[in-house]
Amino acid sequence: MQGLLFVLPYLPFLLVFGILPMLYALYLAVTSDTGAFVGIENFTRTIRDYRFVPAFEHVLLYTTVWLGSLIVLVVGLALLLHGRAGKVTSAFRFLFYIPGALAGASAVLVWLFMLDPSVSPGSSLLRLSGSHLFVESIAPGRLPFVFAMIAFWTGAGGWIVVMYGALNTIPPELEEAARIDGAGPVTVALRLKLPLIRKWIAYMVILSFATGTQLFIEPQLVNEASLGLVPDTWSSNQLAYQLAFRYGDFNGAAAVSIDLIVIGLIAALLIVRRTGLFRTEE
Repeated sequence: MQGLLFVLPYLPFLLVFGILPMLYALYLAVTSDTGAFVGIENFTRTIRDYRFVPAFEHVLLYTTVWLGSLIVLVVGLALLLHGRAGKVTSAFRFLFYIPGALAGASAVLVWLFMLDPSVSPGSSLLRLSGSHLFVESIAPGRLPFVFAMIAFWTGAGGWIVVMYGALNTIPPELEEAARIDGAGPVTVALRLKLPLIRKWIAYMVILSFATGTQLFIEPQLVNEASLGLVPDTWSSNQLAYQLAFRYGDFNGAAAVSIDLIVIGLIAALLIVRRTGLFRTEE
């Protein structure tokens, strides 16, 4: 009962801004512009679009790099901070969280400045990597990694704080017992703490994957900054946007959005089943 009261204020917003738009998108995806039922025609038509597969490939590569960096670096930093708890840890948690205060568009603008060798304070590093011009920094082959770096910079700090909070729920008696048995810091971190925050890691991966599939602001701004060097259909969300607002194909755009929803739901289901996210401890 207490849990229901806790989520009750959120339910109207979930219904109005989440479930109803999803149902409307599903309706558009299976109908024509005249409202006639067409089944999977919109899905097959958008899949045959020459921009569809590259857009989803870009998002897949970007999401893979981003999730990999989140799992390794966020969890690793949280374990390191928790192992050295104290005033220094508090200062570092605050510093890690600062980039998250920037909105997505602001973060992209900061990184556009950082990626321009002519004005970037890290120009020497850019040149070492082979980027002597801005257009070389945002070359198509580098874009998934650039966007993953931007997403990590803006989102990792908040997740470090979340993981650190999860680590604080571990009873100190368990860690003390492990140390008495001769376990060192690395063993405690990997054998004791890491398994106990597995559900929190799964939660981070699910939300981050859902966010990653919605990539839009970053490539859109880079497209404008590069004067069209980066295509305006680089990501699947951009493709849906162009279909809807450039070509007036709202049914095709809805089909692309349903594809993204289905991919996100399947990924979430697999993660939940493999990690037992909602399994209650006996």
